[in-house]
Amino acid sequence: MTIQSFHPPKRTLMGPGPSDVYPRITEALSRPTIGHLDPEFVRMMDEVKELLQYAFRTSNALTLPISAPGSAGMEACFVNLVEPGDKVIVCTNGVFGGRMKENVERAGGEPVIVQGEWGRAVDVAEVEKTLQAHPDSKILAFVHAETSTGARSDAEALCRLAREHNCLTIVDAVTSLGGSELEVDGWGIDAIYSGTQKCLSCVPGISPVSFSEKAVEKISSRKHKVQSWFLDMNLIMGYWGKGTKRAYHHTAPVNAMYAFHEALVILQEEGIENAWARHKLHHNALAKGLEAMGLELVVPEGERLSQLNAVKIPDGVDDAQVRSELLSKYNLEIGAGLGNLAGKVWRIGLMGCSANQTNVLSCLGALQAVLGSDKNGAVAALEFYHSQG
Repeated sequence: MTIQSFHPPKRTLMGPGPSDVYPRITEALSRPTIGHLDPEFVRMMDEVKELLQYAFRTSNALTLPISAPGSAGMEACFVNLVEPGDKVIVCTNGVFGGRMKENVERAGGEPVIVQGEWGRAVDVAEVEKTLQAHPDSKILAFVHAETSTGARSDAEALCRLAREHNCLTIVDAVTSLGGSELEVDGWGIDAIYSGTQKCLSCVPGISPVSFSEKAVEKISSRKHKVQSWFLDMNLIMGYWGKGTKRAYHHTAPVNAMYAFHEALVILQEEGIENAWARHKLHHNALAKGLEAMGLELVVPEGERLSQLNAVKIPDGVDDAQVRSELLSKYNLEIGAGLGNLAGKVWRIGLMGCSANQTNVLSCLGALQAVLGSDKNGAVAALEFYHSQG
């Protein structure tokens, strides 16, 4: 058999990620490949760091993109900050809190779990009780935007508690960066990781991270070597440090970095606060349309993410069949539930350039057709848009 070139179908991506990619980003991928130590590439690396500091709202010197997906950013934070025997309080209110626990264990730490309800924000009061009960804890870890449920936790309050109890914080912002209010310096976050394929509307494969000065102090004073050579920040900074002279660490994904740079330029052009407001506007329109169709969102209004909407599947409706019809008839991708919510919810993403009025109205219209509903959610959403001017 002769295998031919792969040409993917054109989809509208409204699942939990990846999101649709800006055309400017696909164009950036096609630019000439140069060496990863070329002076011009090094100059662009410095721009990426500056743009990423803008996106994270931080002045942290150790702010850079890991040359691997968001899961590698997560692992980078844990393997650099958790030493054998360290007690780490981990908040789990969905799938990705569970992954944090796995990382603590693999780094030789002792996880203390604050078990939360799926579809709800992390309970700040329960975290405070746990910190009081474990005064020897070194780190508090939590997910800011839980992709499996659509719940947004109060990162500012949780970081404040951690500081009061002399703990560092590790924060998962894979789904929140660029789509929800996020203030690394203002909230006192010590280590944070994200991904490119969500609200930045870039191709998957890069993981932005940032470490505070306190986090850097802990990394530099470790008694044990970082368990991962590739993710050891002491080594990576030799390549991502300041100046034109860089120590070879790995061959960076050059063209993917062009794409990431372009994504951050687009975010800067829109303005970070404008991006947050845009995601909120289209989430509110989608919510109005879903409610008009008799569909219910899992997360209470005050705890919802704008960019990830978990919708309860009505009784008697076949989850997989609906998603399959949306894909085959409308080229529209929405996500299935994970973990405790598998088969119980659909996850509708409004991320990056996918967060727009056309997508909201098209999604509601397609859902109405597939469900055979006589309730027009698109009309309700359109009325909301008109009310917003």
